[in-house]
Amino acid sequence: MPYFIYKIDLNRNLELLDTCSKYREARDLARKLRSKLPAEDTGTIKMIHAKHEQEAMHLLKQVREPRPMGEE
Repeated sequence: MPYFIYKIDLNRNLELLDTCSKYREARDLARKLRSKLPAEDTGTIKMIHAKHEQEAMHLLKQVREPRPMGEE
């Protein structure tokens, strides 16, 4: 399964930036892209592992509940 790297803006719009087949390659690229974001840019860079692009987008658009206090 590939790793997808997305830029997500405040309105939760997703922009596919790249796809990598290896974790280390995807991690390094995501870190590089995060470091190059201008300070005034409010978007974030996310990396996700999914079967295909549609699944990656679905996972990134899900709203996750916060973890309960004290859970480890």
